[in-house]
Amino acid sequence: MCRVVGEYRNMGPDDEYGQHQGGYPPQQGGGYPPAPVRTEVNVGRLWAGGVAAAVVAALVGLVGVLVVRAIFQLASSAKKSGTFSDDATVQLCVMAAVAALLATGLAHLLLVSTPSPLSYFGWIVGLLTVAAVVAPFLSSSSLPIMLAEAIIHLVLGVAIGGLVSNAAAAASRLTLRG
Repeated sequence: MCRVVGEYRNMGPDDEYGQHQGGYPPQQGGGYPPAPVRTEVNVGRLWAGGVAAAVVAALVGLVGVLVVRAIFQLASSAKKSGTFSDDATVQLCVMAAVAALLATGLAHLLLVSTPSPLSYFGWIVGLLTVAAVVAPFLSSSSLPIMLAEAIIHLVLGVAIGGLVSNAAAAASRLTLRG
């Protein structure tokens, strides 16, 4: 049975006389207040996704450098500045993997502590990606090298953000507190 409360219908359990029979009084707008929920995180699944994202990020960095060296022929001028040298390439790959693991830690922290955790995660990763894209333009390298670095950083940020947020979404679910 349902009864009208104001202009809204309360679809809660009422007895045969239209009296409310629940733990919560009817709300304006009908229904009951939302049940308290919490986020349950499958930690193993989240961190397995984070490790996989770290491997992908390192490979994205490596492929980015190889593309810059091969297609754009920036290897000779870049090696003089050290930007795309072998040591700098290894450093980029390691830093990309570390960034993916740090992003996984951030996602884990946000999942267990904030409402709408993936929204906050997206904003944080997006802003850090913008900072990483702008950073090469603060150096004294040539414009083609700065553009190449910025593009690699952009692709890395998008890959890390997308992969880790998908892993976080797959490893979490909302459950009722009880």
